Amino acid sequence: MELTQEQRAGLEILNSRKNVFLTGRAGTGKSFLIHHYLQDLNPDTHPVLASTGAAALLVGGRTFHSFWGLGILEGGLEKTVERALRNPRVVKRIRKAQAVLVDEISMLSGPTLACAERIACLARGSDEPWGGLRFIAIGDFAQLPPINRFASAPEWAFLDDVWLKSDFSPVVLQKIMRSSDPHWVHVLNLVRDGICNAEVEDFLNSRQIEAEENLEATRLFPHRNTAEEFNLHRLRELEGEETLIATTYAGAEPSLASLKKTAPIPEVLILKIGALVMLRKNDIDGQFVNGSLGHVTGIQKKYIRIELLDTGREIELETMSFELLDGDGNVTASAKNFPLTLAYGSTIHKAQGATIDRLIVDLGSLWESGQAYVALSRVKSPENLYLSTWSKRSIKADARVKAFHASLDQ
Repeated sequence: MELTQEQRAGLEILNSRKNVFLTGRAGTGKSFLIHHYLQDLNPDTHPVLASTGAAALLVGGRTFHSFWGLGILEGGLEKTVERALRNPRVVKRIRKAQAVLVDEISMLSGPTLACAERIACLARGSDEPWGGLRFIAIGDFAQLPPINRFASAPEWAFLDDVWLKSDFSPVVLQKIMRSSDPHWVHVLNLVRDGICNAEVEDFLNSRQIEAEENLEATRLFPHRNTAEEFNLHRLRELEGEETLIATTYAGAEPSLASLKKTAPIPEVLILKIGALVMLRKNDIDGQFVNGSLGHVTGIQKKYIRIELLDTGREIELETMSFELLDGDGNVTASAKNFPLTLAYGSTIHKAQGATIDRLIVDLGSLWESGQAYVALSRVKSPENLYLSTWSKRSIKADARVKAFHASLDQ
């Protein structure tokens, strides 16, 4: 697939010496553009950093915190900066890098970003923004906010002084690549802005199904426990024996504990013939992507046979590894199993970043801005979207986010 005209214009800015903020609505091809930008670049000089451990495992990158030596920011900003600068490996990799790329920037708080910027300046001995290191931020603030249970409101990165200091050149992708239905795109944009007018209501009502309907689709829930219980309940409704496949781990604590918490695969994969599963890796040959659905048709020691839901093609899936990297890009822990999870239920947070073939969403009682938008935008086509329930109160957008993105559009 070739770059669109606006993606080519974005690539030109990415190839400049500027700091860049790459954004756009879900499905506009941000990841696709970054893939083109990185294809001939050295990961040591252009490291890709993810805002969370789970995201890092999926993109094969490092976490933002590990690269800058932030830990959990214990002791506050000053102590964190001192600790990082005492670590020669942290200083060495910051000096070696020419540019850093940070995915899902919306999930990093302003104070976290400011702490990393100060470390960069001191490590590189420069008062320039980020010590002269290029910073490429990627993401959409209309999606899920940074998590901080002690903060009274989301600490969006763009609200911090470090955002203004970074002097980002915005690249705003507008053309939706994930869907070709203009009405669906328009409805998504309204939800993204927290608008639930008659048009949105009519659409959501048109996609609502009866609770007892038993569609082969992934249900998105707000809470993890609900999703896990639903998965096991639906699996046990199937006839036949369960097959338990333990994930093989390698590495030492505390990396191992972190990996077990963030890996997209369970510690024990429980399957049956006929089970609905989600693939959690992208296939290098393009047969499936992270989020593809299928039914298990065969279970062998070396492979699992899966009939893909969207194409009907049957594939033989082998085991793969998910690796946790330290700040230098070295593997500190790995988890090896078939890259599958039961797909009857998942959470909205886990679904961010994935494109899911067929989806049933519970929009009954969401509490966070961006949740409804993230959930609805996981599918390519509205024909593959169903609602178990929904409420106007679940359609929310942060006023500060709306104003920020409006300023970029202007």
